[in-house]
Amino acid sequence: MSLAFLLTTLVVVATPGTGVVYTLAAGLSRGRRAGVLAAFACTLGIVPHALATVVGLAALLNASAAAFQILKYAGVAYLLHMAWTTAKDTSVLDVDRDSAPLSARRVIVRGVLINILNPKLTIFFFAFLPQFVSPGRSQSAVRMSALSGVFMLVTFVVFAAYGALAASVRGHLTSRPRVMTWLRRSFAGSFVALGAKLALTAR
Repeated sequence: MSLAFLLTTLVVVATPGTGVVYTLAAGLSRGRRAGVLAAFACTLGIVPHALATVVGLAALLNASAAAFQILKYAGVAYLLHMAWTTAKDTSVLDVDRDSAPLSARRVIVRGVLINILNPKLTIFFFAFLPQFVSPGRSQSAVRMSALSGVFMLVTFVVFAAYGALAASVRGHLTSRPRVMTWLRRSFAGSFVALGAKLALTAR
């Protein structure tokens, strides 16, 4: 395992994106458990992209404009849905300790969908992983699978840290409804911005 791969992976994972925004929102809204579940869900959402790369489907997606556009706009639609839900549903960032916990299933499904409906992950894996696999290597698929596993492990650890950090400050926000309203709107705006960025992204 090269140091270059680990450093690049860490930079890519730690850079704020849809998964980070979602994990922070989960940690703020329902605490450490929800933050960790969101991190786990976002990591699960990477699995199809990694598998697509290993088995060669990424090449097909990269070559097919129609396939890329369909997946891209499905992702845009879901991000806009997340923005609307976050902005309108006050329970999304409700830090009342006596409130009922958000179901684990709901947290996981949302997190998985966020990353599954992100075609740039497949393109990223297709462009990123081969750089760390020697051409003509007999076990290149095995090595790419191992690298994908490391990428997902780093994703989970970093996202879980984000979620735990958000959960650690949620108590300070309980008595500040205006701050929570601002945060809710900020997260909604972030989902809109990320959706717009994805919509404008060319292959």
